[in-house]
Amino acid sequence: MARKATVERSTAETQISLTLNLDGSGKCSVENPIGFFDHMLRSFCKHGMFDLTGTLRGDLEVDQHHLIEDTGIVLGTCFSKALGDCAGIFRSGFFIYPMDETLAQASVDFGGRPFCVCNAGLSGVPLISAGQDGKEYSFQTDCFEDFWQGFVSGAKCNLHLDTIRGRSDHHKMEGLFKACARAIRSAVETDPRRNGEVPSTKGVIV
Repeated sequence: MARKATVERSTAETQISLTLNLDGSGKCSVENPIGFFDHMLRSFCKHGMFDLTGTLRGDLEVDQHHLIEDTGIVLGTCFSKALGDCAGIFRSGFFIYPMDETLAQASVDFGGRPFCVCNAGLSGVPLISAGQDGKEYSFQTDCFEDFWQGFVSGAKCNLHLDTIRGRSDHHKMEGLFKACARAIRSAVETDPRRNGEVPSTKGVIV
């Protein structure tokens, strides 16, 4: 049975459509107007072995917050829909990802209760880059936590993110995206010993 989901969200601020395949090959084909954010989603898919397609549009003339947070909500909802009742999965996962001077840690539990703890240790200063068109582009680092807060609300999972050490904001965020990908990949994989049972003493995840 294919573990796939498509979720759309359309508001006065954002228009987002995403299709997720949990059992993919790491391909990301999403129309994303924010360069660094696109880099993060591609890293997430590559290291989690998730396939993701879709389009992201929003009121960037106002701020990046709306589009980034709403994308987190939609992506998290994709995971929730694709997992269904979570029968047969490991449910929880943990990974420590080293990225040069940075050591990033992620822990996740798809236990039905959304909660996010984010200790990324970011400076709050936007990342600035120059495009091939000669224009200047930026990523609001304070939106990093907004994305994951949105994700847990949609996915109904616990997520703890910690930068153990690091200097570069780029490396901290990328390391945490990759650590999340690997932790989530471990959590959503099928446990061959569980024989399709829901991984909860309650008999249901709510």
